Amino acid sequence: MENITLLIGIVIVTALVFDFTNGFHDTANAMATTISTGALKPKTAVAMSAVLNLVGAFLSVEVAATISKGIVDESGIRPEIIFAGLVGAIVWNLLTWLAGLPSSSSHALFGGLIGATIASVGTDAVHGDAVVMKVLIPAVVAPVVAGLATVLATRLTYRLARNTDPEASAKGYRAGQIASAALVSLAHGTNDAQKTMGIITLALISGGALGADADPPMWVIASAGIAIALGTYLGGWRIIRTLGKGLADIQPPQGFAAQTGAAVTILASSHIGFALSTTQVCSGAVMGAGMGRKGGVVRWSTAGRMIAAWGLTLPAAGLVGAGAALLADQGDWGVATVAVLAVAACGAIWLASRRKPVTHDNVNELDTPADVEPAGVVTAALQAVAPPPAGLIPAQAAAAPREPERAPAAATG
Repeated sequence: MENITLLIGIVIVTALVFDFTNGFHDTANAMATTISTGALKPKTAVAMSAVLNLVGAFLSVEVAATISKGIVDESGIRPEIIFAGLVGAIVWNLLTWLAGLPSSSSHALFGGLIGATIASVGTDAVHGDAVVMKVLIPAVVAPVVAGLATVLATRLTYRLARNTDPEASAKGYRAGQIASAALVSLAHGTNDAQKTMGIITLALISGGALGADADPPMWVIASAGIAIALGTYLGGWRIIRTLGKGLADIQPPQGFAAQTGAAVTILASSHIGFALSTTQVCSGAVMGAGMGRKGGVVRWSTAGRMIAAWGLTLPAAGLVGAGAALLADQGDWGVATVAVLAVAACGAIWLASRRKPVTHDNVNELDTPADVEPAGVVTAALQAVAPPPAGLIPAQAAAAPREPERAPAAATG
């Protein structure tokens, strides 16, 4: 019993480490466009997001219940399996952070847990219908819905502002961005912090510390909320750069539309217990905002790399989780070996990130002129329907610097 208690403690600590990485990995979801348009200074933005993530963690437990009771059969899950799944999720989170790709922390967690469960117990312990209905379908539908809604919201936003003073409306939209970013941060807390709550609750159930149908205890809710808030405050600057500058050229009206659409989608999913990826929702909203403005540009090569990472997340984290589970099943020495290898992998990734650091000081700077993608086939087709601002040919529009104060003028064409 003492060994099990110690192992549960290790699982809880590892889960909180994952929650921390989830925080800095997903800061971009709420604050990338707010930072890129200058609505808030970088450090102020992440501090506000951290506080609201913490508040959001206390508002609901529906998503936590989806994980602790829905994805896998808790009666056949041991703490070693949960530990292995968390290792898979953490390693994938850090690898995609290093690459600056806004992949899904949620799917990394699901992939790691499912892979570890299959390797150790078998496929019967995974609830395939729950995975399809509450993970895979929302993963496909949510970014598309958020993107389409944001296209319409962006066009409506510019149309309503076409007769207003450009400078005054830009200031107003920056204020609106702050409010909508706060809503996204609150929504993120209601969804992503709960995933760690669900994992810790599952570990407590597997060790006999809680009953099979128990909800997360208050100390679990508080610790998960604090961990994700601390990670958010650290700021995932690499991913913030990609989502704020590398994916689309976002002006304040677009940022307001994207964040509002994303927040509504996330809050609705939290209410019904869909453990969707806030990263995919917010990325879809940013792409929708890019397509919704006349002359707007979406950098489709960046979007393609990002979508490829989304597709790889579940299987890649699952493979790491499965390997870790096979090793952890060998006994105490196996668990210790997994822990050492995980720490070594995380340390190596961190050292690699120091070669070319991204901080709050350079988050809005692209590395080279090559980072500004020229207009490709898709962009050119969109611009043929919605021409760029007067005086710019499509190729120039793709590389043109953002001018927030002229946003409403660009909307009028």
